[in-house]
Amino acid sequence: MDIGFSAEEQRFREECRDWLHSNVPDERRPLDAADALEFDKAWQRRLFDAGWAGINWPAEYGGRGFSIVQQVIWLEEYAKAKAPWIGANFVGVNHGGPTLIANATDEQKAFHLPRILKAEAIWCQGFSEPGAGSDLAGIKTRGRVEGNELVVNGSKIWTSFAHVADYQELVLRTEEGSERHSGLSWVICDMHAPGITVRPIRKMSGMTEFCEVFYDDVRIPIENVVGGLGNGWTVAMSTLSFERGTGFIADQVKQAQEVEDLIETATGNGMIGDNRIAEELAQLRAEVAAARAMTYRNISEVEKRGQPGPEASVIRVFTSELGRRIETMGVRLMGEEMLDFRYGDDDQVQDYLRGFASTIAGGSSQIQRNIIGERMLGLPRSR
Repeated sequence: MDIGFSAEEQRFREECRDWLHSNVPDERRPLDAADALEFDKAWQRRLFDAGWAGINWPAEYGGRGFSIVQQVIWLEEYAKAKAPWIGANFVGVNHGGPTLIANATDEQKAFHLPRILKAEAIWCQGFSEPGAGSDLAGIKTRGRVEGNELVVNGSKIWTSFAHVADYQELVLRTEEGSERHSGLSWVICDMHAPGITVRPIRKMSGMTEFCEVFYDDVRIPIENVVGGLGNGWTVAMSTLSFERGTGFIADQVKQAQEVEDLIETATGNGMIGDNRIAEELAQLRAEVAAARAMTYRNISEVEKRGQPGPEASVIRVFTSELGRRIETMGVRLMGEEMLDFRYGDDDQVQDYLRGFASTIAGGSSQIQRNIIGERMLGLPRSR
């Protein structure tokens, strides 16, 4: 594995760094949902206008078509510059758009892709259900075929940004009597269609990004099916090819900075003199370096194979659980001050509270361990 960067790649890093230095907003992302939405749209539009939107999208669809090394460099500099999270644009840019690129008709691509990159349409993801959780193959929401429409009934949960979304990547069961991976379809759902009810879920951090979504005889045109009826599992899995192991980079850069900040805090308040605290901080610093090394190794393997493998689940589990350990150390170093927490006033406590979702979102740690056991270690499939 070559972990060095060429002179051309170093010049590209400087280009990324210079643009981010001149364009990252000084103001923080607002806490109010409506203001946050406008902030997210404005930042995405700035990225698009400057040619930095859709870094892993092919150029023919409006993206930059960066190599995997260029993606790593951009994400590293993005995190170092403390650039804003793309927020409400996340699902469209990182999931919906790439899935359409890989599977949609020319008409579907022409209509939706430009709107996603320009932040003219917000997407949400309709995967998880109350009875299925991270088990996508266990979904029960159904779409009954009636003429040239699907009539949808059921519910989804933990749907980020559903309350502000225009469209949803919706996976449902369209074949009567089908089970598990068969009989599923991936559908573009208009979130303004009659019969859709959205109920925001307030998290303990005070944020309301998660939602419940209920479908009561919602009618979706058959032409909104992507990849054909019954092929939903294959379509949903195709998005992974666009992530290619780079999705952890920004988190790891942020974690590295957080650990250094914690060391500085512990030094300033004298807690570094506690050998136990000092040892735990040293362990966190070592684990951040280990996570980064695993990611570089995985990216190198993806470059050789051309596609991601189950090894990404190892990094996913390690990085998310490392984040929880870092956040826990942060509030420990605050001591009694954390009891004075007020929503919107303290990032450290908010990160701690928000971090409980990190080992669940995008496939829980338990699901990731099943993938590791079955696909990497060859263990019997869990029942």
